[in-house]
Amino acid sequence: MTDARAVGAALEAGADAIGFVFAPSVRRVDPAQAFELARPARGRVPCVAVTQHPDRALVQEILAVFQPDWLQTDVEDFADIELPAGVIALPVVRDAAKAGLATGRLLFEGPRSGTGQVADWRAAREVALAYELVLAGGLAPENVEEAIAQVRPFGVDVSSGVEERPGRKSPERMADFVTRARAAFARLTREKQQ
Repeated sequence: MTDARAVGAALEAGADAIGFVFAPSVRRVDPAQAFELARPARGRVPCVAVTQHPDRALVQEILAVFQPDWLQTDVEDFADIELPAGVIALPVVRDAAKAGLATGRLLFEGPRSGTGQVADWRAAREVALAYELVLAGGLAPENVEEAIAQVRPFGVDVSSGVEERPGRKSPERMADFVTRARAAFARLTREKQQ
């Protein structure tokens, strides 16, 4: 999320969580900006701090100023991060081999975050058998249903796939993504019940 319009559109679309990027990216915001942007979402959906190999000072600033519900970064980064009570770790893995470093829920990402590159769905499906896997990497309204059908994840994550231009979200694409994802998850639930 980079502006209030995007936050409002995500909430209206029914997103289950919203993220704020603190890594080098056209989507990057500073912790104070993110704190202000997240105000309407507090208490409604988790607010996620999205980082990549952050240094100790940045982590401390994010925790103190933004006050995230979740902190997302590559799984190996968590060896040097101590999270306060109440902040949930969301480790990022990019291949099945790294999944063993995580416990519980993880985010399975494409080769490079924020580039729209599709993750390895075959590897993600194997990991999803043992973890609450949130699938990311190259998802968009056009492929999210197929991704959910193939990977059977716990959840899905989108950023560039719902933008009208780099760094600016499209409310229409966000709503379309959420609608299609919910329909695909509903189909999975019906299959499990049969």
